This record gives sequence, C-alpha cells and structure tokens, in this order.
Amino acid sequence: MDGTALSGMGPKEICDALGLKQEFRGRQIFQWISKGVDGFDKMTNLDKQTRSFLSENARLYSSKVSKVLKDPDGTIKLQIELEDGRAVETVLLTDREGRKTACVSCQAGCAMGCAFCMTGTLGLGRNLTAGEIVEQFIFLEKESGTLDNIVFMGMGEPMQNLPAIRKSIEILSSSIGRGLSTRRITISTCGLTKGIRDLADNGPNVRLAVSLTTANPELRMDLMPVTKGNPLPELRESIKYYIEKTGKRVTLEAALLGGKNTSPESAKQLIDFAKGLDVYINLIPWNPVETLPFTTPSVQECRSFVSILERAGLNVNMRKRRGTSIAGACGQLGKSSESV
Repeated sequence: MDGTALSGMGPKEICDALGLKQEFRGRQIFQWISKGVDGFDKMTNLDKQTRSFLSENARLYSSKVSKVLKDPDGTIKLQIELEDGRAVETVLLTDREGRKTACVSCQAGCAMGCAFCMTGTLGLGRNLTAGEIVEQFIFLEKESGTLDNIVFMGMGEPMQNLPAIRKSIEILSSSIGRGLSTRRITISTCGLTKGIRDLADNGPNVRLAVSLTTANPELRMDLMPVTKGNPLPELRESIKYYIEKTGKRVTLEAALLGGKNTSPESAKQLIDFAKGLDVYINLIPWNPVETLPFTTPSVQECRSFVSILERAGLNVNMRKRRGTSIAGACGQLGKSSESV
C-alpha cells in the first residue's frame, strides 16, 4: 500500500485498497474525506484501532497547498505542490450574487499552445489523477467554505484527461459524499471535437463550454494550434451534436484581444458560427501576461463588439475581470512546470 492516497477513491475502492472487510468502513472514510477532514484521528465514528491502521497504511491526500494568494475582489488562488514536485494552480471565483466557483486544473501544464494563454507556454507535464483534481476542490472549500460550482477551466485541456475527470466528478457528485449536482459542473475545452462527442455519448451529464476566441479560420489557426486537427466546420458540427444529444445549451467563450478579434468582421464571423445553435456567448477581455504580445481591448472596443452580437439576437455576457492582481484570471495560470 505504501501510504496509499485515498482522495481519488470511492468507498469500495477504499475497502479494496486497504483490505477492509466491513463495507461501511469504506463509506465512513469516504464521507470524512468529502468533508475535508485533516487527519484520520478526526474520524470520530471509527474505532481507535481502525484509525491507527489507517494512519500507518494510508494518506488522505497526495498533494498539499504551498501558497495561498488573495485578491481584494475576493478571488483566491491556491498553488498546490504535487507528489512529484510539479505544481498546479486552482482558483476560487465569487460572482456578484456571492456564488462561489472552483476553477480547477486537470493537467500540469498544457499541450495546446494557445498563443494568448500563459499555461500554453509551459508545454504538458502530465495529466492529473482523479485524486489530485478532487483535492483542489477540497482545499478550496477548506479555505473559503462551501462552493456552489466547479469548472474544469484551469490549467490543461480536459478532453485529454476525461477518464480522471469522470472519476473526480463521480466522487464529488456522490450522494453519500459531497453531493455536488452535475448541473453545477462545467467542462471547458479549446475545441477537441472527439472529446466533445465522447462527452455527449458517454457523459457525465454536465455543462460544456468551448473556447472559440474567433470564428476566423486563419486567425484561429494562428492563435489556437488545435484548429489544425479540429477545423471550425468540424467543431461546429460537434457542438451541434452535443446540443442535440444532451439538450443542453453550450457556452462559447472568446478571449478578446485588442485589435485582433474585435472588429465588426470578427463579430459577423462569430454570429455566422453561432447561427442555429443553442449557445450562450461569454466574452473575456484578455488578461495581461507580460511575456505575451497582446493587449487588452479598450472599453469601447468591447462595447461595440457586444452591440453587434446583441443586435443579431445572441445572448451575450461580458465577464468582469477578477483575480488579475494574483495572476488568477483566465489565461494567467502558469506554475505547473515549476517546483515550488
């Protein structure tokens, strides 16, 4: 067993991994982990002998929080050290209504190479385990209290790590554990069409967000290399398939880059892409990253772009920038390839 970490296991797996013959013990341990317990000694409904056995043969978590950063706007970013010395970041976002959302990472680094994203400059370290994903959520709840939503929108491309994401969702949504509704879970992708279809066919039944950024084929190819193997027509068909198969509205996200994808022509191309699809448009003014050659669009640029989309009948939201002072905003996460 060698100190097996239990956070990525269901009740039966816990029993199997530890050789526990009483199934209810697995449920008890699973429930305590879901509550974010700090140690086996806190599991008060387990007898002393069992708690001692657990302390000698298992661990609750495989990762640990190395740093907590807080923005005045309420955003919290945790830097988390993984067992192999790599690091990832996870962020708590709070909206105007006070709802708390965990923005979790699924990979250490990212292989997608989106030109406007800090994480994309790191390359891919590795996929995270289900336990490492679950731990991010648990650590954020311990820091800030009960969370309302979770989005797989941190570091990494979720469609490249669907097995671990599925497992983490199974754990977090378990009715005997944390019980997070799948209606409160969103998976975001930069546009891997096979993954979108896989999610539609095999679940879980969660919300989907697609980072589109632009519907101009040439520009998207420059900004998002994923476009080469997942061209826009194919991406649109996969989104349509997801909507028809699940009955769910899809969010199209666009990072607005000053002078790049905010022109009337860019707006028209986005309108054409969205035509006939049940989608919601989420616009994100680019969050500065010193090493990247882009600028945040002006307020007037953003307003004009939104106005064109709204006149076309699209449902549009301009996301408020949060967490920029701690590099916790969209596109700014970037410690996964460093040791902490």
